[in-house]
Amino acid sequence: MEFASANPSVVRSVKQRELLNAWLRARTRPRPRPLPSVRDYQPDRIGDEIADMMGFDVTGNGEDARFLITQEGARLTATYGNEHIEPDKRTNRYLDDAIDPVQYARVRPCYQICLTRKRPTYSICMVRDADGKEVSFERLLLPFGSADTVEQIVGSYKAISIEGGFKITNLMAVTPTAEPVSLVNAIIDLDFVRGPAVRGASDDVIEI
Repeated sequence: MEFASANPSVVRSVKQRELLNAWLRARTRPRPRPLPSVRDYQPDRIGDEIADMMGFDVTGNGEDARFLITQEGARLTATYGNEHIEPDKRTNRYLDDAIDPVQYARVRPCYQICLTRKRPTYSICMVRDADGKEVSFERLLLPFGSADTVEQIVGSYKAISIEGGFKITNLMAVTPTAEPVSLVNAIIDLDFVRGPAVRGASDDVIEI
């Protein structure tokens, strides 16, 4: 899976753009540093987004790294067909244990590149729900840590369809209606972020 450098305007979702802005701000406060700390990450209206978010602790390094789930949003539980698992058992387990090996093989490159490049990553894949409707599944991963080591990753996941309402249950199942089609795989390149603000594709202001 190839990832290309992109500026923050590649992120389509307004909510995910806000989460990315908050990451950029946290990275420069109280002082500029390679990675922000989770403690300094304070996006607005975060409570409205929890259902579409996940949190991970990173254990190990490089290709041996694993991602321990510390928080799992309710809508993501349905998306991956994990509703049968008791809520108190959905965290404190590794991502590679929580989803099928086929699913993990699809998504692992997104997490690995976020870890190795120490930059936000953004991806879009097109899937189909149980009724065959096309759904755009958008994933934003934000790295956090101390010094130059990624210790946590916070993810935001959005499912959107131009065809209107769709079925989210098992949307990212092992055997989807159609094989997911990758549309975007991007690393948010901080070299593109210049000055006090960057003008987005739709005149949205990308703050830092």
